[in-house]
Amino acid sequence: MEAKIAVATVSGKAYYLLVKALKERKIDFLSLTPFENVPLNVKVVITTETERKHIKHPSTVVYQESADPSAVVDEAIKLIEGKTAFETLVVGIDPGKTFGLAVLNDGKVTKTFTCSSEDEAVKTVTAIFRQERGSAVRVLKIGSSPSSYAGNLLSLFDDVLPKGVAIEVVQEAGTTHFSGQTAHKRRLKHVMAAIKIAERHGQIYKRKGALTT
Repeated sequence: MEAKIAVATVSGKAYYLLVKALKERKIDFLSLTPFENVPLNVKVVITTETERKHIKHPSTVVYQESADPSAVVDEAIKLIEGKTAFETLVVGIDPGKTFGLAVLNDGKVTKTFTCSSEDEAVKTVTAIFRQERGSAVRVLKIGSSPSSYAGNLLSLFDDVLPKGVAIEVVQEAGTTHFSGQTAHKRRLKHVMAAIKIAERHGQIYKRKGALTT
């Protein structure tokens, strides 16, 4: 498959972070210097602010040093697909002592996280919905089981999430098949469960109060 995204930079730090974000999403890319010609098959070039002036390509995304590299990748994907914003944003949560979080834009997994506390999970999810306001449909899906923490989370998110975010309760049964003893495998287990929760249909939670922004 021909790469549609090119990373054009000689900055070691920027290159490392951008390539890491692309590989995590399993996206093919081409590595270039800012002074090389861009192949015709490349639809979007990602570069840095200082190197932007050297890029001769109509679709260029600039990576700022303090920016989230995954957000830059999101922007590149939207340009390739001819979108100004993703239509649907879904965040799935696998609650527990460790919280797994998964972000799906238009059905594709774009970000995953693990959080070590309820407070961290609430802050992370709230930041995601505040940052990604362009989607027409925005849904939070929380996994629920007899031993889960879903009940308290529902009340917390009802208080802090913007009014336009729908909340669903999803049954967790069958979402966790991956097991292992290492910390990496445990984190992966929670992330995979969060992805499955985000992909499932749930029961709509009737919100009592919500912020308007």
